[in-house]
Amino acid sequence: MKPDGTLVLTGRDVAALLTIEECMAAVEHAFKIYGEGKTSPPGILGVHAREGGFHIKAGLLELRRSYFAAKVNANFPENAKRFGQPTIQGVVVLCDGENGYPLALMDSIEITIQRTGAATGIAAKYLARSNSKTATICGCGNQGRVSLRALTKVLPIEKAWVWDRDQDQAQGLANELAIHLGIDIEVVSELQTAVAQSDVVVTCTPSKQAFLKGDFVKRGTFIAAVGSDNPEKQEVEPVLLSGNKLVVDVLEQCATIGELHHAVDAGAITCDDVYGELGEVVAGVKAGRTTPDEIIIFDSTGMALQDVVTAAAVYEKAVSEQAGTVIDFAH
Repeated sequence: MKPDGTLVLTGRDVAALLTIEECMAAVEHAFKIYGEGKTSPPGILGVHAREGGFHIKAGLLELRRSYFAAKVNANFPENAKRFGQPTIQGVVVLCDGENGYPLALMDSIEITIQRTGAATGIAAKYLARSNSKTATICGCGNQGRVSLRALTKVLPIEKAWVWDRDQDQAQGLANELAIHLGIDIEVVSELQTAVAQSDVVVTCTPSKQAFLKGDFVKRGTFIAAVGSDNPEKQEVEPVLLSGNKLVVDVLEQCATIGELHHAVDAGAITCDDVYGELGEVVAGVKAGRTTPDEIIIFDSTGMALQDVVTAAAVYEKAVSEQAGTVIDFAH
């Protein structure tokens, strides 16, 4: 039966419909079935612009029904200063995978924030030491906030250090989440000391130059490298990827736009040195952490299937709660 139309969901609608717990459950399922080889390969297209860039990520998943989603995102790091606009803006189109009907058109900002943070949380669940109590968050925007929230869902985090070139932004995160999460959060201007005390480190900045150095990191640390989602961005020194366990979200994608790309270009490693994809670990095809003292890096460039499964979860909940606005684009 043909749907009545396309459901349009604003960013406020998406935020009201999606919790981080629901998003993490959905994203974990997407990684699992991807790791089991039960999905089509996700696709990505990037286009550079003068002060930023655009990318399109698309994928198809068999869930309660067949869903296709394509996300068109713009990423302009200087937007807040130049135009008073968010760094990331865009839309997600969710379609019926059986016949192509556009089921929903939704704002992508909240989808991107939550599904990326969810992937960090899921990676930490499988790759960090289960008794990890301390964390450093590098980058205190929306992604820093959701990353810390996600970590506390899977690890007994008691203390976090937050670092950002904008001290006011770092203090804002600390003030907000210390109360919300019930943990001690300290703003730092010097990164090395914080990282040296941390069981988990998350990098989620727009940096184009590596700032997380190999000699900062103690044995047993889990690192989620989240910021590199185009070939120009870099947060992690290549030497950290050499000789330590590297897990990627999508191997080919990370070799093109992730931290892996920079490490390969620097001659530090080859793609053959990558331990595996996160989906393989979630699916049980490969083991996660095997010793307490190994350093494990998760290269997170953002897999399109995260967008598909998250958008599908939002859509199904919106339908059940009669949220959003229905538009018939054909008339």
